[in-house]
Amino acid sequence: MLKSFSVAFVCHVVLLCSLYPLSAVAEGAFDLVDIPAGQVQLGDAQGDDNEVVRRLELPAFRIMRFEVTNAQFRRFLEESGYRTDVERRGEGYNWWRRWESVAGADWRHPQGPESSVDGKADHPVVQVSARDADAFCRHHGLRLPSDEEWEYSARGGDGRRYPWGDNPPSSPTEKLANAGTIACCGPDDGDGFARTAPVGSFPAGRSPFGLFDMAGNVWEWTSSSFPGKPSERALRGGGWGNNPYCLRTAYRHGNPPDIGLDMVGFRCAGDLE
Repeated sequence: MLKSFSVAFVCHVVLLCSLYPLSAVAEGAFDLVDIPAGQVQLGDAQGDDNEVVRRLELPAFRIMRFEVTNAQFRRFLEESGYRTDVERRGEGYNWWRRWESVAGADWRHPQGPESSVDGKADHPVVQVSARDADAFCRHHGLRLPSDEEWEYSARGGDGRRYPWGDNPPSSPTEKLANAGTIACCGPDDGDGFARTAPVGSFPAGRSPFGLFDMAGNVWEWTSSSFPGKPSERALRGGGWGNNPYCLRTAYRHGNPPDIGLDMVGFRCAGDLE
């Protein structure tokens, strides 16, 4: 596990301060949640064509309660000497109603050279590729969750449409997710954050297993291919610019695994013996 969560990671939400010891946070221990084996319902009959409704048995596994933060990713780079795909490429992708390539964008400068993650140690890391996410998880003896594991973690065993239940958020003031209201899509600070928020900032929207930001904040890479597009990795959860349709637990998107985007991060999972 990483050794450097900032104390602010917990203290920005009183609920988190009461649930998780500050000493553990200061030491940087990952908070991995055990997900029990079970028969799970996946898909959405009212969703996209790739959201086929099905049931399957999943073995028990574990998954991070929070998205990987800038502080955690920085420590990984310091320990490993790893260089991200986006840094090697010299460009990342930013979203404003469409994806645009931005020279000099990377995880330290998510929107380009003039931007910075300074003061955002507890925000989710972005501008990391699926391959970068794979490397981070492997460094800690973990892996990315499969598409099915991610969906089960987000919706629990009752097949709910959103991590908090079946109803979409009616307004940003509900504080269920860091998301958008602009029709697909753009930065929107109606919920208090135009882009990323500190992880765990929306406790009312956590999943049945107690996972935070399974809807909104940033999309999350999985280890699975997008249905029908083996060259793309499936992304889950929606991000800070997405409206409620994209926040559904069954919704997925796909992107090439070697690019980074300013609305995409990840969390790690692992096997349970």
